Amino acid sequence: MNIESLKIFCCVADELSITRAAERLGRAPSNVTTRIQQLESEVATDLFVRINKRLSLSHAGEQFLEYAKRLIALEEEAKQVVLGEQSGGSVRMGSMESTAASRLPQLLADFTKRFSQVHVSLKTAPSSRLIDEVQKGLIDCAFVALHAEQIAHDELDDRTLNSLPVWQEDLVLLLPPNEAGVKDITQLETRTLAAFASGCTYRKIAETVLDIDASSEWCVQELNSYHAMIACVAAGHCVTLLPRSVLELSPAAKTLASLNCQTIDTYLVWRQGHLTPALSRLIDVVKDTL
Repeated sequence: MNIESLKIFCCVADELSITRAAERLGRAPSNVTTRIQQLESEVATDLFVRINKRLSLSHAGEQFLEYAKRLIALEEEAKQVVLGEQSGGSVRMGSMESTAASRLPQLLADFTKRFSQVHVSLKTAPSSRLIDEVQKGLIDCAFVALHAEQIAHDELDDRTLNSLPVWQEDLVLLLPPNEAGVKDITQLETRTLAAFASGCTYRKIAETVLDIDASSEWCVQELNSYHAMIACVAAGHCVTLLPRSVLELSPAAKTLASLNCQTIDTYLVWRQGHLTPALSRLIDVVKDTL
């Protein structure tokens, strides 16, 4: 199976357009179409569904996409291991939104200063999704948080993942202006939690602390950024749980009250037995920050 064809397939799957994929790849649309047809012939099934000139992945295409990404990643990993010091290599990094905002700017600046030849790509997502992607080889490493159940059941070891505790985060419950005098969670009148989608460790901790599962009064407002969550709290609509390091980046740290909840570690995780030279350099820099 040709790696270049897999890369073309992934690009088309991302764009869901032959024309846009061709522009992105610097190829003629006819060439992209031919490579997709050849790949479909090779796997003996349609990878895309074409209806009224609109393109979407077939069920088989959705399944194949994950394997295609893993094969591409494995090829890159093999190149880096073989070439070693001859190539800067690359690191595909994942991170929680909070870590990307408050911890990574300085870390990545230090890393780039020391290893400018290494290309670093970064994506953000909830911890559970990042752990899945590291295990599947879709990304090389990720900064994640673990809740008590995951730690108790040795989830990372069961998934054959290495872990390194990097930072401790003090989690606080940010309160709306009308709850400024509240000194204990049991005194809260607000019944809306602003949080990321399911899979976020901090959301799970907040749901536990607030005993949301046991109450039909609570609702969860899903948002995509801490900026939006803090704004909704400031408007008096909800509470939110976030690291103090993130809160201190906002002017709201001086105007909104908060309650201390707990301290939790942020871990760097990567697959056991899959340590490229570039990833090894990143881990060294992370250890230096400790």
